[in-house]
Amino acid sequence: MYELPYRSVPEMLKLNAQRYVDRIAISYKKDGTFLSLSYGEFYERVLMAARGLRKAGMAPGDNVAIFSENRAGWAIADFAIQCAQGVTVPIYATNTAEQAAYVINHCAAKIVFVSNRIQYEKLLTVREQLPGLEQVISFERFLGSHDLPVYTLYQLSEISYAISELERSEIENCIDAVRSTDLITIIYTSGTTGIPKGVMLTHENVIFDAYYGLQKLEALSMNETFLSFLPLSHILERTAGYYAPLMTGCHVAFCESVEKVVENMLEVKPTVMVSVPRLFEKIYARIYENVHQSSPLQRTIFHKAVEIGRKYICLRYINPGPVGMLGVKYRFFDWLVFRKIRKRFGGSLKYFISGGAPLDKSINEFMWAIGIPTFEGYGLTETSPAVTLNSPWKVRFGSVGTPLYETEVKLADDNELLVRGPQVMRGYYKAPEETEQSLVDGWFHTGDIARIDEDGYVYIVDRKKEIIITSGGKNIAPQPLENELRMDKYISQAFVYGDRKPYLVALLTPNLERLLQMGHQEGLAYLDVKELVANQRVHKRYAERVQLVNDKLPPYQTIKKFILLPREFSVEDGELTPTLKFKRKVIYNKYRDRIETLYLHNGDGSDDQQQINHNGGNS
Repeated sequence: MYELPYRSVPEMLKLNAQRYVDRIAISYKKDGTFLSLSYGEFYERVLMAARGLRKAGMAPGDNVAIFSENRAGWAIADFAIQCAQGVTVPIYATNTAEQAAYVINHCAAKIVFVSNRIQYEKLLTVREQLPGLEQVISFERFLGSHDLPVYTLYQLSEISYAISELERSEIENCIDAVRSTDLITIIYTSGTTGIPKGVMLTHENVIFDAYYGLQKLEALSMNETFLSFLPLSHILERTAGYYAPLMTGCHVAFCESVEKVVENMLEVKPTVMVSVPRLFEKIYARIYENVHQSSPLQRTIFHKAVEIGRKYICLRYINPGPVGMLGVKYRFFDWLVFRKIRKRFGGSLKYFISGGAPLDKSINEFMWAIGIPTFEGYGLTETSPAVTLNSPWKVRFGSVGTPLYETEVKLADDNELLVRGPQVMRGYYKAPEETEQSLVDGWFHTGDIARIDEDGYVYIVDRKKEIIITSGGKNIAPQPLENELRMDKYISQAFVYGDRKPYLVALLTPNLERLLQMGHQEGLAYLDVKELVANQRVHKRYAERVQLVNDKLPPYQTIKKFILLPREFSVEDGELTPTLKFKRKVIYNKYRDRIETLYLHNGDGSDDQQQINHNGGNS
């Protein structure tokens, strides 16, 4: 039977504020400088905000929303809500006004925290749709409208007035009253299909997942510095990159933005980071891009270093055995090559935690080879999130690891992965029918197709609902194909389509740096990127790159035609979820006419599509 170190997350903060009173808890950048709050200072700020929420009329059990990107205010508001016995309802900063209104109304939030004027004005545009919204609290100061008054977090907290002993006692009584079975949060799924559902997670769910996730990693100490850049609105960052480090006395620094991750890494020098595969893909591509531009000797040394590194990692961790001279060679190339690469990311990184989507096996091996182990795991919002995780001495590339302690996994008849464990959600908020469909006899149906090997390692194949079934009856998982295409140096993103069609097609977005370099080297004339991707020589190059992937596949899995787009899919244009997953229906509907032309008359006559020469027939 498992044991938890704390009854609730606010109790964790209360106790750690005493244990680690002078240790740095969080850092954030303001006016070009990183500022810090110790555990003691952070706790005092949380108590002040909790005092303000109680004065504002928040009652135990109330849902309070946070509509903000990552920042210190997010953390203070989140803990303050919990200390006042409330439930935090995060809203992605990238959500539209209508999406935010849906969440606020569905959870009946009377109080909403916003980061700045941008989020406030979103709410102002849908004010008439928010009859239950009573107060908006901003992390920044600006003038609001009479229709929707706004106060600052400083005003709510009455920052000039220290917490009195009576106030401290009253709030800490609230903290002590929080039970492990109480809700800590309702997280609305990003909605790749249909209406978002509110996932109800308890303090027990989250604490179990954070605590036993840390046990899997084995090597975490209280001296770690985490750089937080994934949205705290998502449970991966919240549990693994925020609650888990604060549970152990670590330091959490909030990144300024996704665009400034590498810059902030150099400033903060993190030892641990939580990320999604997209970051590793960009790191991998950027390193190889630099190598491509280096001298022949430097390229030879780099490739030899990677070759030795991969062999060393395999012998050291995958198939353990004496490393002998291989260890000496690896240490030499680590000194000569890999340590210089690590310095570009602050020089102190011990490891990454990867989740949210499948991580390409070769990229994972590369990260280990350069001395930054990347532990891939698997989970969902409904599982708080981690179900499985690789660990320092139990790792298998290509897998998402083995289950956490007291966590059971099995496969249904159709190979859907089922999960049972203390981290599984209570259910969906105000949605008993959806809850019954997802939780059957205590087993959560993940919707992911998987396989489990003889040693208990789990491998995710694809989303159950995203499996492509061609008109020839072939079942094809698009994600492995998309991952393979994205590995090409010319391709940034790949969207594969072909459901109920005779063959597969793809939407490709270019690696812009590589494409522009090609245009310059070959003297191509163009006015903008849109004109460049329409160039026939560019299409020929991309057809050749796709063919290299096709050559490794059975005929029914090959990409027969593609469209090259002039820009990447994005969250802002509604094509990606905030965690960078494809919204497949949105993408298909947006490009429906162009996709369908790929199935008409062999696609002839269009300047933005390309048929691939191949030896195999259609499926």
